[in-house]
Amino acid sequence: MVKITKEAALLYHSQGRPGKIEVVPTKPYSTQTDLSLAYSPGVAEPCLEIQSKPETVYDYTDKGNLVAVISNGTAVLGLGDIGAMSGKPVMEGKGLLFKIYAGIDVFDIEVDEKDPDKFIEVVKAIAPTFGGINLEDIKAPECFEIEQRLKEELDIPVMHDDQHGTAIISSAGLLNALEVAGKKIGDVRIVVNGAGASATSCTKLYISLGAHRENILMLDSKGVITSDRNGLTENKKFFATDRRDVHTLAEAIKGADVFLGLSKGNVLTQDMIRSMDENPIVFALANPVPEISYEDAIESRPDVIISTGRSDYPNQINNVIGFPYIFRGALDTRSRAINEEMKLAAVHAIANLAKQPVPDVVNTIYNVNKLSFGPKYFIPKPVDPRLITDVSIAVAKAAIESGVARKNIDDWEAYKTWLSELMGQGSKLTRQMYDMARHNPQRVVFAEGIHPNMLKAAVQAKAEGLCYPVLLGNDEKIGKLATELELSLDGIEIVNLRHDNEAERRERFAHILAEKHARKGYNLQEANDKMFQRNYFGMMMVETGEADALITGLYTNYADTIKVAKEVIGIRKGYSHFATMHILNSKKGTIFVADTLINRHPDTDTLIDVARLSAETVESFNHTPNMAMLSYSNFGSDEKGSPEQVHEAVAFMQEQYPDLAIDGEMQVNFALNKKLRDEKYPFTRLNGKDVNTLIFPNLSSANSGYKLIQAMSETEVIGPIQMGLNKPIHFTDVECSVRDIVNITAYAVIDALVSKRKAIDQMIK
Repeated sequence: MVKITKEAALLYHSQGRPGKIEVVPTKPYSTQTDLSLAYSPGVAEPCLEIQSKPETVYDYTDKGNLVAVISNGTAVLGLGDIGAMSGKPVMEGKGLLFKIYAGIDVFDIEVDEKDPDKFIEVVKAIAPTFGGINLEDIKAPECFEIEQRLKEELDIPVMHDDQHGTAIISSAGLLNALEVAGKKIGDVRIVVNGAGASATSCTKLYISLGAHRENILMLDSKGVITSDRNGLTENKKFFATDRRDVHTLAEAIKGADVFLGLSKGNVLTQDMIRSMDENPIVFALANPVPEISYEDAIESRPDVIISTGRSDYPNQINNVIGFPYIFRGALDTRSRAINEEMKLAAVHAIANLAKQPVPDVVNTIYNVNKLSFGPKYFIPKPVDPRLITDVSIAVAKAAIESGVARKNIDDWEAYKTWLSELMGQGSKLTRQMYDMARHNPQRVVFAEGIHPNMLKAAVQAKAEGLCYPVLLGNDEKIGKLATELELSLDGIEIVNLRHDNEAERRERFAHILAEKHARKGYNLQEANDKMFQRNYFGMMMVETGEADALITGLYTNYADTIKVAKEVIGIRKGYSHFATMHILNSKKGTIFVADTLINRHPDTDTLIDVARLSAETVESFNHTPNMAMLSYSNFGSDEKGSPEQVHEAVAFMQEQYPDLAIDGEMQVNFALNKKLRDEKYPFTRLNGKDVNTLIFPNLSSANSGYKLIQAMSETEVIGPIQMGLNKPIHFTDVECSVRDIVNITAYAVIDALVSKRKAIDQMIK
């Protein structure tokens, strides 16, 4: 774990714009009309609508996506009572987490008031602003009264995350840890060290899940809480034991199955763990120093199952796994509360998620080959992209079923899609690609079957029903890699092209290739030698119809791959060049970018082919191409070099395709800013249109352009998509993730289907 220094922390919060959050407008504001609609006089209309129909506040304002993070600074992290203003950096941080994990807007509210009655009055007075309230860092026992009264007196969800967030996550962890240990919650003995807000809330939720109160011992700073002790709070009385034979932690923990620590560091010893029952479960959640270090716990005995609150060890109990998605589900159903049913739904959703195969993005971030359910992984990682859908949906369903929701959700698949798109996990375009591929999966060759990412992508593509994968490579090595990655190769064909049993096919492919290029210096021996190369062999499978598409490029140099594609597959009739395109999906829309991979220094004829291919490809995605051909100059202002070539290409395209919305040469800012372009150059074919296709003047600018956008924004990138070869041969980048390769596979399947339909149409003609 990286050591966080005081200097680094202060610089992080102060550099540039101080703080961690800002308000961003969501409506246009560049014209006088925009401002008149946003404020006076236009704003009066939604005000009057809300006055006559209060429920429309959710339609005309951000209330339905706005949470207040409210604190008085009396129990901040491990810092204690540092005051409302001193706790503001923590509240801003909580707002940041709400936004990045669930897309929820937050105002952090620091209330300089310790009196519970006055604090409650302040919160009640500002509650109409918000769709939900997250109470934070308020000391016990006041926090119990504050939350309870606000829940009773307000009709929006209120949750004290210090209590319930930890309770929900640790409950999910406990259910799974017990499963790993082979124990049942109704049978186990539990020791809880700590009696504050988190500890009592956790323990109550464990009881809701089936733990028996008589099997629970709770300790505070004075030791085991017994019923004969004077001055106990109501919460402590609830957990007080009638036993008189235990007083210390060492005495309480003997023979126990579960230890929950929400107290202070280094109070649990190795001997105490050794005294526990077999397969002991230890949740040492004090932060930043746990009750026992992870290393000491593991050293104490081999069968210990441990969780901490730290991110540098397995099984972190982290509230961010829960609160963003609990509020997401509550807000989306306009719930009046976050009730027990919703909390329990979150527990089970989180617990179940840990048992599912882990997405590659999570394995990559944590630099592991394969996380799988067991002693070192029984709680989902905070970065797991499925949390937004699984937990939010479970909470929303519980809200509706328990009667606290004011808004029903009828289409859960549509809601799941919306949640995914909200966090940039997919787009309508990728869903359409996947749906089309699933309807008619094709036989796809993965040329580099021994590459971990390509192997994972092939397995995932099959699991998602996109294709019938064929892996090229050494079958023994692929099998060994699959075992290491815990991947099932059931139903996946492996072709070892160097194996003796492929001799006949190699020879047949060589004859076809040699005959095809007999007048270009080829001979049979040379063609035979090439059939021992993955790309030649795989592309010949596609060329002969033994496969429908091929994916390659993770290992191979682009220039070599392009050469093979031209030799084996060839360029489509009517074209002299082929190209690639990347698709950029952002919150501002979809942009198609070409040529990003193939043609380094295109001349006029090449640019014309790229433009023609791009128009055809954009149409294949059911988009009308509005195309800007780019350069560093605008409409003839520079008559030499690349602007001249672009200018000539535009002239040809406009003459040959009079109905196509294409123009240039132009700078990229004019291409993407319709208002700016239309005011300065009203004569263009693009007048009044939003450009969705960018044709760059050379490979360097195109490749740099899409990668710059990808690096500096939350943009989903699909590609490279091949345009112009006779058969579906598609390339990957060396840095392609598994999801990138699966996306390319989906398009390759669609490309294969389109190619087959075109071939049938030609036969009919």
